Parts: sequence; structure tokens; C-alpha cells
Amino acid sequence: MTEDVSAPLAAALAATTEDRLVYDLAGIERRYDTLRRELPGVRVRFAMKACPVDEVLTALARRGAGVDAASPGEVAQALRAGVPAGRVHYGNTVKSDRNIADAHRLGIRTFATDSPQDVAALAVHAPGARVFCRVATGGTGAVWGLSHKFGCPPGDAVHVMERAREAGLVPAGLSVHVGSQQMTGEAWHAALEDLGGTLRALGRRGIRVDHVNLGGGLPALGYRDRHGTPLDPPLDKIFAVIREGAAELRRIHGAPLDFVIEPGRHLVADHGAIRAHVARLTERRGADGEPRYWLYLSCGKFNGLYEMDALQYRLVFPGHTDGPRVPAVVAGPTCDSDDAYCHEEALVPVPAALASGDPVWVLSSGAYATSYTTLGFNGFAPLPYAWAGRPEGDAADG
Repeated sequence: MTEDVSAPLAAALAATTEDRLVYDLAGIERRYDTLRRELPGVRVRFAMKACPVDEVLTALARRGAGVDAASPGEVAQALRAGVPAGRVHYGNTVKSDRNIADAHRLGIRTFATDSPQDVAALAVHAPGARVFCRVATGGTGAVWGLSHKFGCPPGDAVHVMERAREAGLVPAGLSVHVGSQQMTGEAWHAALEDLGGTLRALGRRGIRVDHVNLGGGLPALGYRDRHGTPLDPPLDKIFAVIREGAAELRRIHGAPLDFVIEPGRHLVADHGAIRAHVARLTERRGADGEPRYWLYLSCGKFNGLYEMDALQYRLVFPGHTDGPRVPAVVAGPTCDSDDAYCHEEALVPVPAALASGDPVWVLSSGAYATSYTTLGFNGFAPLPYAWAGRPEGDAADG
């Protein structure tokens, strides 16, 4: 066992001889319980795109969580996994008429929006639905800012909610998203201030929403940045800012106001790890004439490590705890130049004695490994998954 991985997860990784993604379901449940204690009274809607695995959805649903779904396909999967329709909302502001109609047919009655055109479509294909308007944020301080494709300025949000009321929809809430893997409390503070101003403007127009959706952005704890430096998010400060901001929004609103949050990677990233293996450790000269080591793994950008252009995943090499190390570029197995850490200036120290076939553990890879993957690019199949300690009644492999 290492200090970076739980004992059950380490045992499961050590026991398997084939490549696979291993989840610590109990660890995911503990992270959920901790979140509920830190943000009492805030309803959790798991952003299932981070880990669209039935066993995870079922376990979180049993603890009271709902789901933030982004398509009718995700809605249907969540329902099959046992999430009640009343705890599922359609959190994607981008949706076709057919998407809206299909989700409504499946029982979804709460939808995100950010434009008058989307409101008009909702009025036709989900009549009477509850809508919450996404207020845009700058995304500063996040690894992935998410500041362009979604959301509208606070003033436009007021207009969108007025259009929703006129169209016979229920203007039920507001939402924000401060960016994925948000590393600052200040981003949450700024977003909550924008929400306060928007609540005041809505109140002047006689619109009283019943909830605020705080979106995603809560960080995972086990990542390293592009240069290999451990990321150390100020999670205690973030929780304090959210609690204080929620209290202030309730004061501004002057009426009952519920809160929802949509964690994804925060719940699952640190409780999943990939058991991969070494394809080859090589040494060759680059265009500058200098020798360079390359460590090729059996998994990479297209089958489990999609976010390797923004992060360095932590690697453990069982059986190579001692001995010299060499600085290497880490890359996946495919015949594609993008399948590599795109930051060669920050090389990863790896054991010089690595041989083809040696096991490698890729830690904190439980988020997006099952969703950001191809169906077999270059013939490299998606990773199967297993559990650290098989949950009773659950499948051993997916």
C-alpha cells in the first residue's frame, strides 16, 4: 500500500493481472457522506458524465443522491440504475427538440436553460416544466474554465426567466458552474455574488425562484498539474465560502430557498485507479539532438487518460520502489502523436529498470476514464472495470 491509495484499492490493483479500471465504491460513498456533512441541507445531483457506471449511480442513489443528466441517454441509464425521476434534472443547456421531448417522456420535469430559443422549445416539448437559468462565470482558477459554451450574463438571465414565465413554464431556479477542478474559493464567492444580484433583479419583477443550483467544480484531491506539482485545492475554504454564500442568498431572497450541487470528479476521481502495464521504456534523440526517455503505457488519451493534456496522473510502479530513475515523457500506446503528456518540459521520473509488461498503477483516474474513451481506436479497447472488494449483488467486472 502507498499513502496515495486506500488499502482496499491497493489490494485490488495488486491482485489483478490484466489491465482494468478499479473503483473503490466504499471510498466514493465516504466522499459523498463527507460532502453532505460539509454542506448540510444541500441536495446532491451527481454529474454522471464523470462516471456513467451503474453501480456508482445505484450506490449514490441509495444514499439519497440524484443525477445531473446531459442527454436522454443519461436520463434512461440513471432511471435503470434506480435513481428516481424526481431526483434527475436535465442539466445541459444544449438540447434539440427531440432531446427535450424524449427526456420529458421519461419523466423529467426540471431543465436547465440559458436562452430564449431554448425556453421556446421547452414550452412546446415539455409544457409546464420547471426551468433554472445558468448564469455564466469566468472560470478563472479552474483547470477547465467552461466559460464559453454555457450560460448567459446575469441581466440576460432575468430576461430568460421572464420569457419562461410568459411561456407557461415555471421559473424555478438559477445555476452557475465555476469551472471544473476549481482551485480557488474566490471563484465561488464571485459566482455567489452574481447570483445575489440576479435574485434581487428577479424579485423586482415578481419572480421568486425556489432553488439555486451551485453546479459542479468541486475539485478532486489527488491530481498533479501539467508540470508535475501536486494540486492542493483549499477545500475547507471552498466549503466555508459556499456555506456563507448560501446563507447570504437566503437573506437576499427573503423566502425559502433550496440548494443543489452537481459534483462529478470530486466524488469519484480519487477512488478509481487504472492497473495498466509498461509497453516499452525507450531512449532516442529528439530534434535538438538531446537524448530523451519515453515511457509508453498500455493506456493513454484514447482509452482512459483523456485529460493527460492538462494533468499529470500519479504513477506507482509495484516492484520498483528502489533503484535509479530517469526523466521520461509518458505516452499512450496508439499511433497518434496527441496520445502523450503534452508538456515535455516537465518529465516524469520513472524507474530505469522498467521492462515491457511491468504493472503500472495510474492513481486518481476514476473520473472520466469510462466516458472519455473511444470504442477501440487503433485496436486498443476500452478498459473493463472492477471493484475494490466486490459489493454484494454487484458484478465483478463491467
